[in-house]
Amino acid sequence: MENQELIKKCAAIAQKWIDSPLYDAETKAEVQAMLDNEDKTALVDAFYQTLEFGTGGLRGIMGAGTNRINKYIVGMATQGFANYINKAFPQGGQSVVVGHDCRNNGRMFAESVAAIFSANGIKVYLFESLRPTPEISFAIRRLGAVAGVNVTASHNPKEYNGYKAYWADGAQVLSPHDKGIIDEVNKVSIEDVRFEANWDLIQIIGGEMDYDYMTAVKEAMVDQDVILRHKDLNIVYSAMHGTGRLIVPLCLRSWGFQNINVVPEQMVVDGNFPTVVSPNPENAEAMTLGMKLGTKLNADLVVATDPDADRLAIVCRDSKGEWVIINGNQTAMMFTYYIIKNKKALGTLKDGDFMVKTIVTTELIAEMARRNGVEVRDCYTGFKWIAREIALSEGKQKYIGGGEESFGFLPYDKVRDKDAPASICLICEIAAWAKDQGKTLYDVLMDIYLEYGFSKETTVNVVKPGKSGADEIKAMMENFRANPPKEIGGSKVTLARDFKTLKSTDAEGKVSDIDMPATSNVLQYFTEDGTKISVRPSGTEPKIKFYMEVRGNMKCEGCYERCCQEADEKIKAIRASLGI
Repeated sequence: MENQELIKKCAAIAQKWIDSPLYDAETKAEVQAMLDNEDKTALVDAFYQTLEFGTGGLRGIMGAGTNRINKYIVGMATQGFANYINKAFPQGGQSVVVGHDCRNNGRMFAESVAAIFSANGIKVYLFESLRPTPEISFAIRRLGAVAGVNVTASHNPKEYNGYKAYWADGAQVLSPHDKGIIDEVNKVSIEDVRFEANWDLIQIIGGEMDYDYMTAVKEAMVDQDVILRHKDLNIVYSAMHGTGRLIVPLCLRSWGFQNINVVPEQMVVDGNFPTVVSPNPENAEAMTLGMKLGTKLNADLVVATDPDADRLAIVCRDSKGEWVIINGNQTAMMFTYYIIKNKKALGTLKDGDFMVKTIVTTELIAEMARRNGVEVRDCYTGFKWIAREIALSEGKQKYIGGGEESFGFLPYDKVRDKDAPASICLICEIAAWAKDQGKTLYDVLMDIYLEYGFSKETTVNVVKPGKSGADEIKAMMENFRANPPKEIGGSKVTLARDFKTLKSTDAEGKVSDIDMPATSNVLQYFTEDGTKISVRPSGTEPKIKFYMEVRGNMKCEGCYERCCQEADEKIKAIRASLGI
């Protein structure tokens, strides 16, 4: 009965779309087909809710319906965003930056967004064609805009598109603006949306911003001399069909690298991502073509960016000459190690310089920083929190790098989001520095483990779809809070942190406050043997994530495989303890 009521409700909303003069013929035909289909699954999925505008913006499957990404849902989000901007700046005369990546319908959505902002009296700087997310962030700051939108679904599958919302600092929106924008978006109906562009307020930008961005990226360079000595470093690059295709090779050349080879099939702009199952450089499968070309050309390393070029992937050769993918934590470790070590050697590391990591990212980064007298700050998952730390210290302390475990790093302060073009240039500099010493990137990783201790990180995603799944996830978090584990994987819990209550409890039961700018539904446990477990429900997908980090003592490079095996056994024991 409940299911029939839901179908009736969805059918009524769908019929309103067909009856309204505000929707185009193509949209109405798609909706009619759902109504006519005996199987109402598609109808319910498309209309059972309105796609929520969250703190990061929108993301969803493209198509007709209230629970889909289409120009009407994008339009209502943009109208609400415009309303908030006009309330925040009643004097008028404000501007925004709008861009998009390679995804299907990206240009159409970006032009719709630009049209609506302009119709609301807001000047728009619209990129002429697809551009990387970090360049959108850079352009907001460079042009003195008060906000920005990038039409992208990052590394999601081809069916998706989305909408990242930025504020004047070039970072994705934080409180109080996030809640204010969401409130305004929730007030908007389709009748309120001003779709007719004011072309006098839309300015197309492109090449000149590329030049300024590439100039800024060079500020991430630590030691140009090492690049000049190895300008022939053999680099293979893949754009994963996306926005890095022009800017990354140009940035690499501007740094001095001359031997840049691209994966031709993946340099073709294509929102269907025909050469990969999913355009996510975290997936080994997505790097297959790059590794194949790397083998053919005897490359030193293979690098790639995701479709909107905020995340990067690195593949290098191990001690046996085989390709190995460097994971997100290892990537952040390499950057941290090199930045600190070489700034120190060159005398460019200053008192007060600081780095930032997220709470679920490896503690080895904090260890490296602390041992070298560099401040390291913890923040919540998401680069908007790293951006917040940069903003808080602007003009007082210098930010020299920060990252998270999900393949994102920002090695300078001119951008306020993950920056793959800058990070790729820097990892190639690190590869050149390693070559200077007769080493590879893999050897650098082994050096880190030998000097600072071994660490292995893994993430377990427990997927629980639907409303029942959401209830299960909620119950799991409540159970952890009601019955906190005393030991995990055979090791005593010495510290438990609850970021929802911002309270920390040690082994003796002593409770202290956690200094964070907001609460978050995350639990964290540290054990006697150095293990760290973080538990966090996903904010965008029906799953609960368990981030595990186990430590070990690596005495020689040949011990690496043994350490990995021991870590795998420990991770099995941890999973058994947590029942996952």
